[in-house]
Amino acid sequence: MKQNKIDKSLINNNFDLDYFSQTESVICKLEVDLVKWLADLSGKEGWEVYSNDEFDSYTTFLLRKDNVDAEVTLYQGGFAQVDLDGKSVFYGDLLKSSVSNVHMSFYTADNGEKIILQ
Repeated sequence: MKQNKIDKSLINNNFDLDYFSQTESVICKLEVDLVKWLADLSGKEGWEVYSNDEFDSYTTFLLRKDNVDAEVTLYQGGFAQVDLDGKSVFYGDLLKSSVSNVHMSFYTADNGEKIILQ
């Protein structure tokens, strides 16, 4: 079998080929701007967080705007539930294209260094 060889002078030597192996652990972190996301869902601006409780697999935030209460529960699996005055207005995946104000970051598990994807 014939192998084609690439002339090394054609390769950009300034490009660092630092790849992650498939066995390295990566941590994915989702950050949600709750106030902006709730404004998008409710049509009301100016929500304020007045309480939050953190548990093993989820965190619940209580927000208020005038006389309307909101409860936002963020699950570690990337799901969320949003209730306005006890009525569900969102339950689903935070990575859906319809969910705005979510930012995803990646970090190496061994040292916590941020991974920048291009």
